[in-house]
Amino acid sequence: MSEPVIYATSWLINPDAPPVAGGAILVRDGVISATGTLADLKRESSAAVIEYPGCAILPGFVNAHTHLELTYFPAWRLRSNIDYNPRRFTDWIIQLIKIARGLTPEDYPSSLREGMRMCLESGTTAVGEIVSNPALAGLYAEAPLAGRLYFEVLGQDPVRFNDKLDGAVAAAGSGDSGSMTTGLSPHSAYTIGVEHLSAISDAALARRLPLSIHISESKAETDFIFDGSGPLAQDFYPFAGWERYLTHPLRCSTTELLDRHGLLTPDTLAVHCVHVNLADARTLKERGVSIALCPRSNDKLDVGRAPVALFKKLGIPLALGTDSLASNDSLSLWDEMRYALEAFSNDLAAEDLFRMVTSGGASALGIAKTCGSLHAGQRADFQVVENCGATEKGLLERVVRSGRVQEVYSGGKRYAGSRA
Repeated sequence: MSEPVIYATSWLINPDAPPVAGGAILVRDGVISATGTLADLKRESSAAVIEYPGCAILPGFVNAHTHLELTYFPAWRLRSNIDYNPRRFTDWIIQLIKIARGLTPEDYPSSLREGMRMCLESGTTAVGEIVSNPALAGLYAEAPLAGRLYFEVLGQDPVRFNDKLDGAVAAAGSGDSGSMTTGLSPHSAYTIGVEHLSAISDAALARRLPLSIHISESKAETDFIFDGSGPLAQDFYPFAGWERYLTHPLRCSTTELLDRHGLLTPDTLAVHCVHVNLADARTLKERGVSIALCPRSNDKLDVGRAPVALFKKLGIPLALGTDSLASNDSLSLWDEMRYALEAFSNDLAAEDLFRMVTSGGASALGIAKTCGSLHAGQRADFQVVENCGATEKGLLERVVRSGRVQEVYSGGKRYAGSRA
């Protein structure tokens, strides 16, 4: 057991609550025991006090969609001599696969660890991580990150698909992931044979495993699912050796297809959702699905922007993710928030984005009981942020636009690589 400590700053900022001037938190054994003003907590406890004058304490951020194993992708691309920047979604997928084919299992651990470091140093203490290889699962226990590991499932050939599904389900049930809970990630409607979708739904339902699915990320996907046309059919499927799996046009959207097979539930996190229509959005709302937006990745791959105004109008729960360094320039949710604040200036305010990277992200991952806010009983995941100013008016806007991470604590322990 560790000695209790009070951490105090000029402001304590929680999502959906007024900021607390002179706020502080009492941490005991990696868990928040109490919150309030420093004066209140000192009356309740004789714990040592660590003060950060002129700063604010915020919850550790929750990155709802990551592929940390791809953190070294920029270096791998240079090493592979496939150094070009595709602006067409299908070309990017093909480039990604070409580079991955040149890697060995030994390439991934260091890339994954670097991704963890980059998250923690920028104030992210929980992630919704896509894991393509279950053999990597044990590495997540080494870092003080919380969150959920979604083990990836994809494929067309029945034998290979079933092996992949069995491996993902087994990994999700192993429990060897530190502070991470688990789930499944059916990659997308265009990388999984239609006849396999119900098997994923059945496996998830039987074991109560949440899902994370890429949905309607590009127009190439919507064209392919609806009528079997476009660059995914013409270029990607031949490249992957999947020509024989091209089927008759489905004449529906990705959302409709997934819904038919029971993959849209309150435990489903839909990622991207750039090309969903009104009917799709209503279905997502009715099924209780949350959405993880990845605006910088969408911009870099030139796939468009998600209809955020529609999602907000319907009241669909939103979270924010960075995706990977294969399609983004950083893993910082501060960078993602600031980009989104400009890109969706008419739809998302600082309060919305702060909620998306804290309590909203935690709810989307199903970890809100332990992460995403600063309340008694939750993990002591928090960040100390500079450049907050002295007045309450406009405080959150200032923090989102110009706050700077000074320290990061995960599970009550100071992360030594902070000061991002």
